[in-house]
Amino acid sequence: MVPWGGLSCCLSAAALYLLGRSSGRDAEVLKSVTRVNQLKDLGSWIQDSALMLSMCKEVPWYLDDGTGRAFVIGGRGASGLVLTIGSEVFEEAGRSFVRGTLDYLQGLKMLGVKRIERVLPVGTSLTVVGEAVTDDIGTIRIQRPHKGPFYVSDKTIDQLIANLGKWSRWYKYASMGFTVFGVYLLLKHAFRYMMERKRHWEYRRRVLAAAAKRTGHEDEGSNATTENGVDTHHLMPDLCVICLEQEYNSVFVPCGHMCCCMTCSSHLTNCPLCRRRIDQVVKTFRH
Repeated sequence: MVPWGGLSCCLSAAALYLLGRSSGRDAEVLKSVTRVNQLKDLGSWIQDSALMLSMCKEVPWYLDDGTGRAFVIGGRGASGLVLTIGSEVFEEAGRSFVRGTLDYLQGLKMLGVKRIERVLPVGTSLTVVGEAVTDDIGTIRIQRPHKGPFYVSDKTIDQLIANLGKWSRWYKYASMGFTVFGVYLLLKHAFRYMMERKRHWEYRRRVLAAAAKRTGHEDEGSNATTENGVDTHHLMPDLCVICLEQEYNSVFVPCGHMCCCMTCSSHLTNCPLCRRRIDQVVKTFRH
C-alpha cells in the first residue's frame, strides 16, 4: 500500500519551500534595486531601451511627482496592485431570432454582460519596482523586467521587503513542519511493513517447524506397534501451526486451508500457508 499521506506531506513541504525561496529571492532583489525618489533622475542612468508588446486592456497611465513623468506598462499584471471599483454595470443581451437559435443549439441562455471598471485614484502614492526604459522619443516607461519581480504597490519598498521576508520565513517553517510530519508517516509505514514481514517470516518458520515435527511423528507412527489393534498415529492430535497447543478447527475462506485454531485465526489477515487474504473464518467440528 502506498503511503499517500506521507508523500502528500513531503510534496506540500517542497511546494512551500519553493514559495518561501521565491519570496526570499524577491526580497533580496528589492534590496539591491536602484532607488529613484524623483522621476527626473530616471533618465540619468538608463543605458538602453527596449519595446514590449502589451496585451493588457488598460487605459495608459503614468506616474508624476512634479519633477518628471513615467508611464507604467502592464501595471494590471503587477503584484501588489489594488484597484477600487469605479463602476459596475449589467447590460442585458438583446433578443433576436439568431440569438435565440444559438442559445437553443448551445443549451445556454445569455442574460447579458457585466462590466466592471476598476480605477486607480489620481494622487495615489505608489511604489513601482520594474525595468525602466526609454523609447525613441525619450518617453520613460516602467515595465515588467525579463527577470525579477514586478511590483506596483501603495507600500514603501522597505515595507515590501519586510513583508516578503516574513512570508519567506513562514513558508520555510511550514515546509519544515510538513517535512517532519511526512517523514514520520513514511517511517511509520516502513515500520509497519517491516513488522508485517517479520510476522510473515515468523509464521513461515513456525509452519515449517510444525510440518517437520508432523512428518517426524508420521514416521514414528508408521513404525510403532499398536496396542489392542489400534494405531497410535491416529491418536495424535492435529495441532495449530501458530500456537502448537490447540487442535486446528477453522477453515479459511476462500483459500480453504485448515491449519489454525479459532483463537489464532482471529488475529490473522492472511493465510499462513498461501498468504491469500482471509475473507472469512469458518469453525469446523470433528466427530
